Amino acid sequence: MRVRLRHSARAIIATDDHRVLLVRHTMDDTAVWATPGGGIEPGETPLEALRRELVEEVGLTLTSTPPHVWHREYLGAPWAPGYDGVINDYFLVRTSEFTPHGTLPLAAENITDTRWWPLADIASYTGPDLFGPRNLATLLTALLTEGVPPAPITLTR
Repeated sequence: MRVRLRHSARAIIATDDHRVLLVRHTMDDTAVWATPGGGIEPGETPLEALRRELVEEVGLTLTSTPPHVWHREYLGAPWAPGYDGVINDYFLVRTSEFTPHGTLPLAAENITDTRWWPLADIASYTGPDLFGPRNLATLLTALLTEGVPPAPITLTR
């Protein structure tokens, strides 16, 4: 049996003072704060998809090539209908804080909010929403304060 994986490109958009731009996806009764980005279309490279997705979701135009910092695979992802899981490649985008304004209606992507999160607020958050990946605070702390990207990880549900 062939495993179908949805391949996505995502951006860790961070300021020098460790604020990270996240988008809030709401599906059914669950809300997840995740990095902007999305599916790679046929014929696109991950970087081309990232450039397109950032303009569409948050209005950011990349003028440089950001470094690839994470590769994560999730098998059994319930939020990817028609797929057995997802592959997310993450790129680190350093920028000044800006007001997000996507070019497409975000409701079609189940995006209900955008927010600049201080790293400390992600780490101390105790509300009902989730973060994607679940250990986002730990991963961001290693990346933004220590400059250590995690090794590629395959997660299974």
